[in-house]
Amino acid sequence: MSPYEPVIGLEIHVELCTMTKMFCGCRADWFGTKPNTHVCPVCLGLPGALPVPNRTAIEWTVRLSCALGCEINKLSKFDRKHYSYPDLPKGYQISQYDLPIGFKGSFEYGVADMNSKSYEIKRAGITRVHLEEDTARLTHQGFDSLIDFNRSGVPLVEIVTEPIFHDSSDVKAFLEDLQRLVRQLEISDANMEQGSMRLEPNISVRKVGESVLPKYKVEVKNINSFRFAKAAIDFEVPRHIEILESGKNPVQETRGYNEDKKITVSQRVKEEAQDYRYFPEPDIPPLVISETLIKESESVFEGSGGNFAQRLQQRIDQYQTLGLTRQQSFDLAYVIVQSDEGTTDLLRMIKDLEVEEDRRLLAKIVVTNPARAFSWALDEFTHRKEESAAASTFDATSIIETVLRDNEAAVTEYKSGKTGILMFLVGQVMKASGGKANAGAVKEEIEKKLKG
Repeated sequence: MSPYEPVIGLEIHVELCTMTKMFCGCRADWFGTKPNTHVCPVCLGLPGALPVPNRTAIEWTVRLSCALGCEINKLSKFDRKHYSYPDLPKGYQISQYDLPIGFKGSFEYGVADMNSKSYEIKRAGITRVHLEEDTARLTHQGFDSLIDFNRSGVPLVEIVTEPIFHDSSDVKAFLEDLQRLVRQLEISDANMEQGSMRLEPNISVRKVGESVLPKYKVEVKNINSFRFAKAAIDFEVPRHIEILESGKNPVQETRGYNEDKKITVSQRVKEEAQDYRYFPEPDIPPLVISETLIKESESVFEGSGGNFAQRLQQRIDQYQTLGLTRQQSFDLAYVIVQSDEGTTDLLRMIKDLEVEEDRRLLAKIVVTNPARAFSWALDEFTHRKEESAAASTFDATSIIETVLRDNEAAVTEYKSGKTGILMFLVGQVMKASGGKANAGAVKEEIEKKLKG
């Protein structure tokens, strides 16, 4: 066993899928478009151009912060972060420094062992969640560097974790659950290959048993997949240990991951906060975040199904109480919860199985083919549901009408194109029905009424 342990913190950037950019009216869907066609004086950084904040991006950042268990700064602000690089035309990035939208949060994620069929829920501390603008995109061709400003100014959320990770597998599991979360909230597609979700691990090494953080950290960039994130960490940790055992200290620097050679290479000395010369953005007033927005954001998260890791653990526990083994429960729960469709109905169906032969058949199918178990269970439930629909269907029509009538602002937002607010309305109906309504059916009915 090594006398050293890794200490890893994460900086994750997530592009928000808003219609327009963070501080101007240009289209934000830059990927795959003709270069330098979604631009204007603001996102090109031309003199005299003034930024106008994107309200939806701010609301979505509050939503994500609530889902990550963060406290919300009811008075927040934007700041200028100064550095010189070709992809930053103004010479500074509009970001957030000392008053981020979210802070002091925590996120539960699950680490699955597919061999032992075990599942452990862990908790990661979230230092801050802040909103900023993305930079332009640099492409290097031979001795030339090309700049596409279509990405410049796209809304970007940065999530910073506490340095609590000690294993690359845990990092990978955390990232997978975080990606599920932002997709579940419908604020980003979080596609790492396209750059809408980007990771920068900060890695250092210390002696096992020490509690003080190392005096250095190495940031690794150019990571565009969960697999490469794990590979970069697994390369860096032995490199640090080798340097420490030689009597030296690793250099605090920024390195890039080379996916072809599966190594990291030095890029530059890592900057400190004072190097960026932060000061408040003078062209944007402070942000006042209302208690109403915070409560709405919390409801959206609850209405979308809650935390993935918690849902999966609950399913495993519930299936075991029905007589399935740990392995069978794990296989079935993993397939069901990842599908994000029909989980509640399927659980009710399994509980309704009265014949022991049905239970044994389900267990057998789970072991041999979890995907088939899911398909069979849904078919069986659908058949039984149709037979007793008249007696068992919960009619949420009146509740839906009341919720739509009492939330006119949310209805107006939905009709103006902010479809993410739909889950807030679903959450209100589920709350009013005491959880008796079918969330999927409620969502369909609300969409039908709002589009009708």
